Amino acid sequence: MATTRAFGNSGAPVPVIGQGTWQMEQDDARAAIAALRAGIELGMTHIDTAELYGSGRVEERIVSEVIAGQRERLYVVSKVMPSHASSHGTVQACEQSLKRLRTDYLDCYLLHWPGSHPLADTIGAFERLREAGKIRAWGVSNFDVAELEDAERIAGPGKIACNQVLYHLKQRAIELAVLPWCEQRGVAVVGYTPFGQGAFPPGGAAGKALADAAARHDATPRQVALAFLTRAPSLFAIPKAANAAHTRDNAGAAQLALQAEDIAALDAAFPRPTRQESLPML
Repeated sequence: MATTRAFGNSGAPVPVIGQGTWQMEQDDARAAIAALRAGIELGMTHIDTAELYGSGRVEERIVSEVIAGQRERLYVVSKVMPSHASSHGTVQACEQSLKRLRTDYLDCYLLHWPGSHPLADTIGAFERLREAGKIRAWGVSNFDVAELEDAERIAGPGKIACNQVLYHLKQRAIELAVLPWCEQRGVAVVGYTPFGQGAFPPGGAAGKALADAAARHDATPRQVALAFLTRAPSLFAIPKAANAAHTRDNAGAAQLALQAEDIAALDAAFPRPTRQESLPML
C-alpha cells in the first residue's frame, strides 16, 4: 500500500504518490480508466483533476467512472479556472464539477492559477463551499510566495491546504522560496508533471546518475525520480499514467527510501537554480 502523510493544513491522510489526469482526454478512455483503477488498488487514492482538463470531459467521462462506487476511500481534488473564480463563479464552477464527477463533495478545491478576480472573493467562496459541505478543504495552484502571502493574509493562518506547482528533476525552482514558505506554514506542496516534458529518463551524466541510483535500489528511474521529489514531509507528487503498467511503476516509488548518497548524487546531477526566478508553470 502507498505511504500516506497529513495533507498540509487539511490534516487528511493522503498518499505521497497520487494520480494526475491532465491531458487524459487525449488518451484511450478505457485504458485511462483502467490505469486509475489500478492505481487505487495500489493505494494511490489521491485523484487530481480540474474543470480545465478536456473542458470538463476528464471529470465527466473518466474520473467519474473511476470514483463511482468507491468515493469514500478516495481523496479527490479539482480546480476552478481563474476566469471563473469570482465570488459567484467559484461556487457555480464547483457545483458543475460535482455534477460531472457525480459526487456530493470534493476533498480539496484549488484555484488553478492566480487570475484577475479579487482573491478575497475566491477565498470567500471557498469558505462558503466548505461550510456547505461541498468541499472539505481548499488550496491554490501555481502560487508564488507573494501570492501565497496574499492568500494567507486574506484567509488567516492554517487555512491553505496545499499549493500545487510544477516540480521535476530539471525544474527545482520551488525549492528556493516556495517550498520553504509552505513548510513553515504547514502547506502541502504537490508537484505536477514530475517527469517533465519530453524524453524520460534523460541522457548524459544526469541520466546516468538516475540509472545508478535505480540500480542500487533495484528500482526504476521513474521510481527514483518520484522518491526524490517526495523526499521531504511536505512533498507530494501526482504523476499521470496512461496505462496500468506505468501506474504500477509509479506506485513502487512510495516504498522507496533513498539514502543520503542517492540524494547527494541526484542533487549534483540535477542542480536547482542559484537565484530566484519567476515561478514556472504549465
